[in-house]
Amino acid sequence: MQYEYISWNRFYRLCGRLWQRISEAEYEPDLIIAITRGGYPAARVLADYVDLMALVSLKIEHYHGPHKHKEAIVPYPLPVSVAGRRVLLVDDVTDSGDTFDAAFAEIARHGEPLAIRTAVLHHKQVSRFTPDFYAQRVVKWRWITYPWAVVEDLTEILAQRVPVPLHAAQVERCLAGGIGLRLPKAVLDQVAPIVLHRLKKRRRSDDA
Repeated sequence: MQYEYISWNRFYRLCGRLWQRISEAEYEPDLIIAITRGGYPAARVLADYVDLMALVSLKIEHYHGPHKHKEAIVPYPLPVSVAGRRVLLVDDVTDSGDTFDAAFAEIARHGEPLAIRTAVLHHKQVSRFTPDFYAQRVVKWRWITYPWAVVEDLTEILAQRVPVPLHAAQVERCLAGGIGLRLPKAVLDQVAPIVLHRLKKRRRSDDA
């Protein structure tokens, strides 16, 4: 599997490009809905850019790290009515399209919006769903690791290694050995202790 790490600086640049495309289309939402967890950072920045306080979320579970569940579920539903509102639905990435299917079904339970548009940071060309707005198109498929999901992704990737690394030096060797996820040293130094703690905790639980 191929991976790509997105830094916080690049995330902000992508948000700026996304806002520009929404602005050029002259779409002015009066409600932003974030698909959490991944869509919340971008939705929050876009709410700031368009000067909008009306930001809510609905939670859809489809992936745990790079591992995909069989179907998307909505454990935390939308908390407001969308009737008569101009909605912007925001996620981090389109991958299969299942997440947006689940989101539209949930939104339909809360009224008829005046308009609804979708926005993501990355649109993978393999997705059967194409959002109205995206900052970047991904032609060659790869797993995208955003800065708010580094610990989760790295934990799930390393948990599949044999043997599972339980020391910082082993983590560095795994990364250097070609698992495909390249992290800046400052980021790795920060997250490695947290990842190792989670891996050791998981191992204790498995041994119990």
